[in-house]
Amino acid sequence: MKVCVSVLSILIFQLESYSQKFTISGYLKDKKTSERLAGASIALPQYNIGTASNNFGFYSVTVPYRGDSLIIELSYSGYEKVRDTIFISNGQSIQKDFSLSSKGDLQAVVVTAQRLQKIETSSQMSSISMPIELIKKMPSFLGEPDVMKALQFLPGVQGGNEGQTGIYVRGGGPDQNLILLDGVPVYNASHVYGFFSVFNTDAISSVELYKGGFPARFGGRLSSIVDIRMKEGAKTKGVHGTASLGLVSSKFMLEGALGNKNKGSWLVSARRSYIDAILTPLSKLNSGGTNSNGYYFWDLNVKTNYELGVKDHIYLSAYMGKDKFFDKGFENKKQVFSANIDWGNITGMARWNHQFGNKVFGNLSATYSQYQFNVANSMLAKDSTGQLNSFSSLNRSKIRDFGLKYDLDIYNNPYHTIKMGAGVTFHTFTPNAVALKSSSLPSVNTDTTFNVSQVPEIDSYIEDDISFSKKLKANIGVHFSGFKTPNHFYTSLQPRVSVRYLIKPTWSIKASYSNMAQYIELLSNSSVGLPTDLWVPITDKIKPQTSDQFALGVAHTTDKGYEFSVEAYYKTMKNVIEYKDGTSYLNKNQSWEDMVEMGKGWSYGLETFFQKKYGRLTGLVGYTLSFNNRKFPTINEGRVFPYKYDRRHDFKIAVLYKLRKNIDLSANWVFETGNSISMPDYQYSSPVGIQGIYDWSTYIGYIFHYGSRNNYRMPSYHRLDLAVNFHKTTKRGFERTWTFGLYNAYNRANPYFIYPSNNSNGHTIFVQESLFPIIPSIGYSLKF
Repeated sequence: MKVCVSVLSILIFQLESYSQKFTISGYLKDKKTSERLAGASIALPQYNIGTASNNFGFYSVTVPYRGDSLIIELSYSGYEKVRDTIFISNGQSIQKDFSLSSKGDLQAVVVTAQRLQKIETSSQMSSISMPIELIKKMPSFLGEPDVMKALQFLPGVQGGNEGQTGIYVRGGGPDQNLILLDGVPVYNASHVYGFFSVFNTDAISSVELYKGGFPARFGGRLSSIVDIRMKEGAKTKGVHGTASLGLVSSKFMLEGALGNKNKGSWLVSARRSYIDAILTPLSKLNSGGTNSNGYYFWDLNVKTNYELGVKDHIYLSAYMGKDKFFDKGFENKKQVFSANIDWGNITGMARWNHQFGNKVFGNLSATYSQYQFNVANSMLAKDSTGQLNSFSSLNRSKIRDFGLKYDLDIYNNPYHTIKMGAGVTFHTFTPNAVALKSSSLPSVNTDTTFNVSQVPEIDSYIEDDISFSKKLKANIGVHFSGFKTPNHFYTSLQPRVSVRYLIKPTWSIKASYSNMAQYIELLSNSSVGLPTDLWVPITDKIKPQTSDQFALGVAHTTDKGYEFSVEAYYKTMKNVIEYKDGTSYLNKNQSWEDMVEMGKGWSYGLETFFQKKYGRLTGLVGYTLSFNNRKFPTINEGRVFPYKYDRRHDFKIAVLYKLRKNIDLSANWVFETGNSISMPDYQYSSPVGIQGIYDWSTYIGYIFHYGSRNNYRMPSYHRLDLAVNFHKTTKRGFERTWTFGLYNAYNRANPYFIYPSNNSNGHTIFVQESLFPIIPSIGYSLKF
């Protein structure tokens, strides 16, 4: 610790030793709520330079002293621009906070996914932000706005099966996405078997997706980073919030000031479904009172923050959520049987910001994350003597993390922004724990945990966003990580670089390379819809997954503000795992390491993206051409086969139209090549039967022959969604919105799965099952 303090002191001394320069620094805030604004633009037109505020609203700019006044321009999406003159006393550095006013008409926000600076000026590529206001106004499944489904409309991002929230980014699998909520990993981001995400849009302030060109500060996954930030809460007097009613769930969000000195705030948000309110009475009615079953989910977000002083700020936040399915049996109105399946996440974060001088910003974070899946059964039964006996069982699996991390942002000068940090995470994996209890057979009572592993993971990074000239800019960095197994310590040094070159003021060429490593795996069985997937660590036998991704692109902003980009990428992946042919996670007598096989994968493609940000008509259009393959030593006889979600063509369009001041319309349309599936090439007959039951001479069975894995494709998928929002301000100043929507508006029978069967003539046919027809929805929200 003493060494770190000494190094930091030297850095600060060196950075502040430029007597011919001065520094202006401070925070950008929302004028109404005092919430800090991350990613706001700060420009100094006299010097033709600029910067952006960090994730906590802090900015710092160091420039040569040229006089006693300085003009500064501030801008942030959805806010009024600010131009101010600052007076400098003898070249002394100053700290100056600014407050920006939100626009009354948020047309700049109710648009498409957008960046806070022009696309061609940033060194970052393959990343994009999704405004929360856009997500709320897009047509949604059953009227539930969903962060993860909104991300599926970006090029290079694909959804899984119909209606589900999982994302597959540039050829990667679902476990290769690092989903962060306030910097804390979320291991299971879905409710209702994947149809809704766990993120309540009323509690979210920003969503950022990285699918390539990863900055060095991120690591741990191969394919994407989804960085979701919660709101801080309003620091204004009184209690403010929103309340919403939908077909599936209801939710509310409340926020207010902490204390009376405008130094802190709090936020509470909750959501609960009421599916069980319908299913439970119906099950009782149909069974005559002998059975009761149902399903529900809930979420709870809590956050608070407080300014300890001008240079110190603390944050506390937590998320809890759970899904539960229950089935109860009754006899003479007494419960004699119950079966419960539940799963859920818990995350927590404690953070301390400290400003060292006016050029260095520090952030200390302690994090906690847990995902647990439980299956419980209990029953009561009478024995031959009439005595009542009980039996219960509980099977659970869990992953739990404790993390500690420190980050520094160093603003050397406008041409260098250095970020560096280090952290450690302690993982605990409990893939299988069993508890049995019997009143009649005490000998079977047990509480045993199998294959528990506790392993540390370390990481550190340094990156520099550097401007070599007005035309050439780059983000260069390196990420180091390590992971301990019983007999081995894996390490990985991962270089990262993104480069931007301006060929014209509004045109740029970008290129990037990123190397990534992943130390945890998700054991998934695609035939099972329940959240039975297990997170497991790498072992001495199963090596870390690694990837190399190259990307090259062109970015352009027109005079009218339209943005256009084209990116080509090529990604290779090593040590990806897949269940061997004929194995399943249900085989408890075999170690999971023996049921999977390591192989390699590669994907490549071309992505185009167009977006119109301003005006009554706004929207985005994305197209992806992609190829995605896998190869394993023994699976598919060692031959290359397409990944399940290898979709050749992926076209998406989202449009918003402001019909009137209080009415806006929205529409989404998506077209995707069908998923790859394994289907038999032919069948042949084989006499089968059991002696004494079947006549061997007459009973004929059939055996299907599969030529190769994923040898056929489902029919193409396409769907149109529509929505209309009616807004009104009440006499008390509340804002209410009625939302009406149509999912799958032209009732397309999209394939969910296909299986072989026999028709009335005894001929084998392939039968397609579809899941969702046209579905109307209605929702109501009130903002106060």
